[in-house]
Amino acid sequence: MVDYFSLDYFLKHILSFAIWVPVLSGIVLLFTADENKPDNTRWLALVGGLVSFLVTIPLYTHFNFADGGFQFQEGFRWIPAFNINYHLGVDGIAIPLILLTSFTTVIVIIAAWEVIEKRVAQYMACFLIMSGLMIGVFSALDAILYYVFWEAMLIPMFLVIGIWGGPNRVYATIKFFLYTLLGSLLMLVAFIYLHMQTGSFEVTDFHRVTLPLNVQILIFLAFFTAFAVKIPMWPVHTWLPDAHVEAPTGGSVVLAAIALKLGGYSFLRFAMPIAPDAAHHLSGYMIALSLIAIVYIALVALVQKDMKKLIAYSSISHMGFVTLGFFIFNNLGLEGAIVQMVSHGFISAAMFLCVGVLYDRVHSRQIESYGGVANTMPTFAAFAVLFAMANSGLPGTSGFVGEFMVILGAIEANFWYAFLASFTLIFGAAYTLWMVKRVFYGEIANSHVAALKDINKRELLILSTLAIMVLALGIYPQPLTDMTNATVTQLLSQLAQSKLPAGFTSGL
Repeated sequence: MVDYFSLDYFLKHILSFAIWVPVLSGIVLLFTADENKPDNTRWLALVGGLVSFLVTIPLYTHFNFADGGFQFQEGFRWIPAFNINYHLGVDGIAIPLILLTSFTTVIVIIAAWEVIEKRVAQYMACFLIMSGLMIGVFSALDAILYYVFWEAMLIPMFLVIGIWGGPNRVYATIKFFLYTLLGSLLMLVAFIYLHMQTGSFEVTDFHRVTLPLNVQILIFLAFFTAFAVKIPMWPVHTWLPDAHVEAPTGGSVVLAAIALKLGGYSFLRFAMPIAPDAAHHLSGYMIALSLIAIVYIALVALVQKDMKKLIAYSSISHMGFVTLGFFIFNNLGLEGAIVQMVSHGFISAAMFLCVGVLYDRVHSRQIESYGGVANTMPTFAAFAVLFAMANSGLPGTSGFVGEFMVILGAIEANFWYAFLASFTLIFGAAYTLWMVKRVFYGEIANSHVAALKDINKRELLILSTLAIMVLALGIYPQPLTDMTNATVTQLLSQLAQSKLPAGFTSGL
């Protein structure tokens, strides 16, 4: 007899719990919430978010750090006619991103506590449902299941921006939706082709299939269109600043902290292991695009007048570090890229929340609307400067660790890669500190700034929690690197093994 309340049963189905607890919490919230009692709705949403976060913690505590393969696997046959399965499993790359997702959802719910006054239940439900769907993306080991989660998470984000966004929200949502949807269609074509070759939609079967180089290149490019848009890489990045500017604070937080990581994770799960020869063959182009994002987009950020747009461009530049780390094919680069993804999740979330704190009080994101904020909000200014320093890569913060590891890995590959990548530390400090100087320091600029009140207990809780995470990862990143090490080593070994048929040299 199955003991449904045992730890063994829970661990065997932990990924399903991680996915469906937040989704069901969001659905329950939609059907039970009373708009006339918004506080009850907020508390119900918070309970759902906290339970969803607690469910994911055993993924870390019961993870076998020495095993680089997939763990916590579960599944059943879903659509037997097409050999499509509900198959879940995670490795050392997926688990940190799942924990980041569930943690960020709790932060977003608390951040919206007093800010969202209308349609509270729908707002909170969107983030809970989106959290579960994104965890599904990180957990799926069946390509069609992955694709369903990948596309489904667009819907709540579309609603968040389209309903609670700024004056140009319709333009931003349509652009966001079209970019991501059109890129994903080619990914679906690639999945169908791989199914024709293997008779399966299992990701592990895709990893083992042998393909000629010309086919690998086409498969890689099909994946590239979907994942490069999501990261986003230059030149398909233009949707992100618009989406960030128009999104409410919570939408910006989830976009930057989690949604961008879906593209980076998917490169490691699909594009690179399925088409390793193409990944090596095209690595020069990928590195070039990454370096352009790091250097050029950082310069674009330097001239921004809108704080949200500046942080959005900053995200594109920092994600360039991630893709650079992927395609230099060594342990330091790849582990550094994963650390950078997690670190950027904390830092970007914190910076968007800081902008949200100011916007809630002054209703302006323009840098010129501020000046001397540290005089009236000293506690808030201390947190904001800490996160700005972390965004600039200050040693002792999480922003330094990932970038430093990628630069060290880049030096192993090619000195000039590292030289150009290091410019992001210079430019990152330039645009971040330039914004900090104009917003927080100097004389009080106007009556709006003079009337500001420092952060309340709710805001203090959010910013303190994120500050602890940024400093903890910056000072002691070993728990994260220990988790990723075996998986990264196994992935690099997989990428080093050519999948070209015997005697095959080139398909071009």
